[in-house]
Amino acid sequence: MSKFDLKTFNPEAFGAYVNLIPKTRRNELIRSRAIRPTSQFRTTLAAQTAGNVASFPIFGRIGGAAQNYDGETDIVASGTTTFERSVIVVGRANSWVERDFSEDITGGAGFMSNVARQVGEYWQGVDQDTLLQILVGIFSMTGTENERFIERHTMDISSDANPNVGLATLNKAMQRAAGDNKQIFGLAIMHSEVATNLENERLFKNLTQTDANGVTRDLGMATWNGRLVLIDDGMPAIDLGGGSLAFETYVLGDGAFDYDNVGAEVPYEMVREAKTNGGQTSLVSRQRKVFAPNGISFTKNNMASKSPTTSELKDGDNWELVNDANGEYIDHKAIPIARIISRG
Repeated sequence: MSKFDLKTFNPEAFGAYVNLIPKTRRNELIRSRAIRPTSQFRTTLAAQTAGNVASFPIFGRIGGAAQNYDGETDIVASGTTTFERSVIVVGRANSWVERDFSEDITGGAGFMSNVARQVGEYWQGVDQDTLLQILVGIFSMTGTENERFIERHTMDISSDANPNVGLATLNKAMQRAAGDNKQIFGLAIMHSEVATNLENERLFKNLTQTDANGVTRDLGMATWNGRLVLIDDGMPAIDLGGGSLAFETYVLGDGAFDYDNVGAEVPYEMVREAKTNGGQTSLVSRQRKVFAPNGISFTKNNMASKSPTTSELKDGDNWELVNDANGEYIDHKAIPIARIISRG
């Protein structure tokens, strides 16, 4: 145990409490079904010498044309392709210092819950920002196959005669991205401006639940063309000039991102500086996490250190479609990530 401004501080208990305490800030993307928890990354990284990048094989499907079986023609075997997917650990840290932590931060309302609530919400916001930075990077990729993915998985109606989403927008966007595989998409996350437009057009279907007594209640959730709708003003808005904005709506499938908290050696600790400013204490927090988009690989082409910066996550050169290094790429229709750009 260590003391933090005369409060007992247990780093392990504090970390567990941060994960349990309810969050109040809307960070719908990081909390959605699009994020699939896994433990495979930390297991693989722990077994490796290098601790920030891991590569995983993805087995290709069998194929080849069926051959004539006539008792005379030799049967020619065809092999399968193995793709490789690389993931990167994103490390982030921050520290907060107070000369009188109890008064300035907890407000006398309880040390553990107040600090945990603030730190937990802070990191949840950081994680959502990380996901959005990755999405920017994905939609900035270059190269023939990568650009084909971007073109097919983007529906930009912001310059159309009717630049707002409508009755058929989502269905068309999903078909454009995945063709007859459009059922892979399960949710759409959008800015409230876009959601309000859809509500005004009565294109949302509100979800309800009927209890054992036959009473039906509104769940406060809605679907659009059968896909769950999440509303969050943290979604990107593009400044078109002259006061006009275009909004990015992301359409994602369940498990569009694999997620693993691989952990830091010391995620939380207190540092006491007795002489500085007459005495002050800092809360230091660190985290290392993997957010790996399915079907897309991190290349490290433009990464200067062991953890990618914000600009490096947004750099399209650091991302590419999963491939076998011999010119064969994963079918873009299998990737449950798409976007709609609209004025509302």
